[in-house]
Amino acid sequence: MTSAAAPLSLFSPILDDDLLTRGLGDAEARAMIEWLVECSEANHARLPAGVCAGEVARLCHRARAISRFVYLWCYQQLHGAACQLAATERFRWPLPAADTDPYEVMNVILEWESVDAGQRLKSLERIGCRMPQGS
Repeated sequence: MTSAAAPLSLFSPILDDDLLTRGLGDAEARAMIEWLVECSEANHARLPAGVCAGEVARLCHRARAISRFVYLWCYQQLHGAACQLAATERFRWPLPAADTDPYEVMNVILEWESVDAGQRLKSLERIGCRMPQGS
């Protein structure tokens, strides 16, 4: 079964949100946007439109918080503030070493987040948020 290409409107919340990448270097920003697009495409292929739109909005909120964490931790060296953000957002990944490269920090975080996003997608499918047959 081949899935239809995701509509451009699905990516509008990603492309129109400057806060997703504010303060990041080009490499980290690119990794963040690519991760969001991949997750959005996976949601589009497996969830109804309304549920998918809600998940994209949730992912964008999560991505803004991750972006802010990387900015605080790596660029501002404000580890206390970054830890408070991590606790508030209930980030499940381990804190990086203080002198880790921002791109490496972002990639490790996104690996953890990809696992969580995949598990959430499976859960949504399990509870009945599936694409209608024949779509």
